[in-house]
Amino acid sequence: MIKASLLLSFMVLANATDAQQISTIQISFTYGSKVLSMDDSLNQSNDSSVLRITQLKFYISKIKFLNHGKVVMEENNSFHLVDASQINSLQILIDNKQNIPFDELKFNLGLDSTTNVSGALGGDLDPTKGMYWTWQSGYINFKLEGKSNVCKTRNNEFAFHLGGYQQPYYGLQTLSFPLNNTNRIHLNLDVLEIIKEINLTKTNHIMSPSAEAVMLSKIVANAFTLSKN
Repeated sequence: MIKASLLLSFMVLANATDAQQISTIQISFTYGSKVLSMDDSLNQSNDSSVLRITQLKFYISKIKFLNHGKVVMEENNSFHLVDASQINSLQILIDNKQNIPFDELKFNLGLDSTTNVSGALGGDLDPTKGMYWTWQSGYINFKLEGKSNVCKTRNNEFAFHLGGYQQPYYGLQTLSFPLNNTNRIHLNLDVLEIIKEINLTKTNHIMSPSAEAVMLSKIVANAFTLSKN
């Protein structure tokens, strides 16, 4: 169930057990102090405005683990489409057969230029996943859709499709988090931190690479935090 899937917060759990030597990346979301539930009514601010999140997808790519500043492990073919409505997409397994120690996690939010100019690909990069514009515009790095009573649009809808692989509208964001405990790493994506930076009465659609898309991509990146849970 969609609601059940969103009861998870955005979590990266690196759990390299001695037996399996597998690092597990677990993903979930919050909205402020609450666990995010798709299609629930959410307070947009301190006034009476409300919104609902109907779709939330993004790419995580180039997952790397570092130790003392040096890359010690990097996932091959590292492309993962995270879909808040698909539980299976909220967990990523990283093979760590050599049980390599690491103290930092680094990954891209979105896809790099090389991937974008490679044309339509398969797996999580398949255009049927709804994250590919065209050969000219490339892939959508991050997609957030919903409805708000302050949006004077058809059905009060808002949609932010963020991407862009060419300057000056290069939208890829690289995130890095120091790890105090490599057996349990938890990242959280707080969607409220994104929404509160957008004036939905004026800005409610971004559907192509642009300066606004780059700015909002940076806001999205800053909405990720490392959790101790």
